[in-house]
Amino acid sequence: MPALKPAYLIHGEDHGAVGERRARLRALAEAEGDAASVEQLVGGPAELANALAVMTFAVGQRVIVVDGVERWKEAEVEQHLVAAMRELPPDTTVALFAREEGRSKAPAAVHKAVKSAGGQIVQQATVKPWELPKWVREQGARLGLELDQAAARALVAQVGERQQRLLRELEKLALELAPDDVSAGAVRIDAERIELRAAHSAERRAFALADALVGADERAATTSYLRLRRQGERISGLIYLMASRLREALAVSLRLQAGESAAEIARSLRMPARAAERFLTDVARSDPQRLRAALGVLADLELNTRGGAQLRADRTVYATLDEDTLAVRAITAITA
Repeated sequence: MPALKPAYLIHGEDHGAVGERRARLRALAEAEGDAASVEQLVGGPAELANALAVMTFAVGQRVIVVDGVERWKEAEVEQHLVAAMRELPPDTTVALFAREEGRSKAPAAVHKAVKSAGGQIVQQATVKPWELPKWVREQGARLGLELDQAAARALVAQVGERQQRLLRELEKLALELAPDDVSAGAVRIDAERIELRAAHSAERRAFALADALVGADERAATTSYLRLRRQGERISGLIYLMASRLREALAVSLRLQAGESAAEIARSLRMPARAAERFLTDVARSDPQRLRAALGVLADLELNTRGGAQLRADRTVYATLDEDTLAVRAITAITA
């Protein structure tokens, strides 16, 4: 299998791209049939070193796939693996995958070990948030879609900043629209078309819940909340997003009271034009006092859903209720 190198380290914060690289490498090995064997190793540097030292009766190329390298310790890699990787058995490929995030990164010693084995290191870095619209347009062009800047920004605003999610949405748009426009070259996409066709991320749906709270729409808020919970969203994350939106609404309400124009405020909001217009309309129907009270209700909700105050005397009378009941009561109180 000349296409495979002795070792690989695929790492980075773009977890979707890391996963796709893993799938492609495994498919490449499995396509060789009896000429290769693929092993999934569970463990750390010591277990991998032991696996490399053990003789195998497999015929052809041996491919060892290891996930979770971002959790390995520098000292353990130096102690157990660096020397073993310098003397890899013939017809052996070690494929290491690290889905990095924050401080969880593949140790420097792993990079050194892969280089010493004559392997390849590939970093799957995430695109910076401010570069995403440009990236979306480039990916869209590759799929036969021509997005203007407003459309690219609208897609990022609706779908979120995960590159793999954005790419999936572009692929779905290409599949949906290409049959109708196949003879016209690239399919042109504007912001309005994105709003109509692109899926909304969970964060976007949570903001819809928060907007319903701002607009005092109890039915819409309760429906949004229950849908989000059914799809597995955690209440702590929803409270955070709702509180963020309500704080933004409070700031906007104070700006309106101070005499600032709605048009000027809309230009400063980081959301699509139509969404900003709806948001300002909802805020204008409210007032700072009500929004402050709503934030207080959310603070009580967060306290109660985390088990209540440390001192029993400081707990509210509702602290023993289940979290969904508490959330629905909070929605009712905020939208009353």
